[in-house]
Amino acid sequence: MTRAAPVSFDVVGASAEAAPIGVWRRLQLAALWSNRPARAAILLLAALAAIALMAPWLAPYDPATQLDIIALKNTAPSAAHPFGTDPYGRDVLSRMIFGTRVSLSIALLAMLLSTVIGTAYGLTAALGGRIADATLMRILDALIGIPRILMLLAVVGLWGTLSVPALIVVVGLSGWFSAARLVRTQVLTLRERDFVAAARGLGARTSAIAVRHILPHVASPVLVAATFGVGAALVIEVGLSFLGFGVAEPQASWGSIIRDGREFLVSAWWLTAVPGAALVVTVLSVNVVADRLRDIASGRHLHEP
Repeated sequence: MTRAAPVSFDVVGASAEAAPIGVWRRLQLAALWSNRPARAAILLLAALAAIALMAPWLAPYDPATQLDIIALKNTAPSAAHPFGTDPYGRDVLSRMIFGTRVSLSIALLAMLLSTVIGTAYGLTAALGGRIADATLMRILDALIGIPRILMLLAVVGLWGTLSVPALIVVVGLSGWFSAARLVRTQVLTLRERDFVAAARGLGARTSAIAVRHILPHVASPVLVAATFGVGAALVIEVGLSFLGFGVAEPQASWGSIIRDGREFLVSAWWLTAVPGAALVVTVLSVNVVADRLRDIASGRHLHEP
């Protein structure tokens, strides 16, 4: 499994404090869009999102329908079937279109779940006092010590094939550890800042300080980590579906399409080449956007020629 690059940030850049939040956000968006690789990656991801949303109208066939299991078994790409057919006579283009919806949905929702859990856990550890922090971080250290893929295989092995909602929950619950550690590190620094001390002096509760004063300052690093997490969750979903623990047949995902072609790597190369290329390009695009967001969050883009 691929592992995202470490994410490190300054807690708050000087320029962020100098500009109003609305102006700073517009500057961030402009800096993101002005970078050519990031712009190309955003356009590609937007196209994939549009394909996922319009899958029922774009797919030429029902992705689960066996058109002709004898005559159309593993037929090569043609005008009628641009991505060929699979061993069951199903149109691969239609399955790729619906698989885009399934795979991206699982990756995005799992990332959202893990980000929410990790952020809440990190805030609780950093603001809950010394005993709570020590206890929660020892638990986190133990969880981080377990390889994620082994944890996932152990969980899904108990239930076999999972439904899409269950797969989202399983992937999301296994991916919040790094987000929790990142948020805790940021909050430990922020809680010593003057604006937090002023809020405490005015009688603000810890929960109000966390929501109103601290969360806006950790939003940028959390966003970057979450963007990297989308690519990681996508790879995990495809891997689980390839192993037979993910999306159940006849529902399509990129991983299940690759699994259908594992025995036909030479005679039906399109079954693995098409979803494999889609996975590589998508993860690369996500990481390009995340790298650019990291540069913007740390202020590194300000020193570019």
